[in-house]
Amino acid sequence: MVYDITKRQTFDNVQRWLRELRDHADSNIVIMMAGNKSDLNHLRAVTEEDGQALAEREGLSFLETSALEATNIEKAFQTILTEIYHIISKKALAAQEAAASTAIPGQGTTINVTDTSGNTKRGCCST
Repeated sequence: MVYDITKRQTFDNVQRWLRELRDHADSNIVIMMAGNKSDLNHLRAVTEEDGQALAEREGLSFLETSALEATNIEKAFQTILTEIYHIISKKALAAQEAAASTAIPGQGTTINVTDTSGNTKRGCCST
């Protein structure tokens, strides 16, 4: 979710956009809030503190970025990917734990481990 730090109206719309996104997207969506155009600090209409406070209230990661100067762009994507990785890892672990807890004791696969070292097979051309 990106707003323009030089236009207060875009920041004021963030909560509505978030509500719409959450209403229509998958519940596991990863959302990050970014205040863009940090290179235009002299035209700032939204403080970084306001952005951070809203992000915290909404449970979002937050960064200020500048597409023009490529400031924090890579970090924003890395943050999102890290959050996605953590969600997937938690789900995989929960699935493994659920599978382990529902397994019936004594109903595993039997593996025959007999010693066959004395029974070496000969190839088709060996004598």
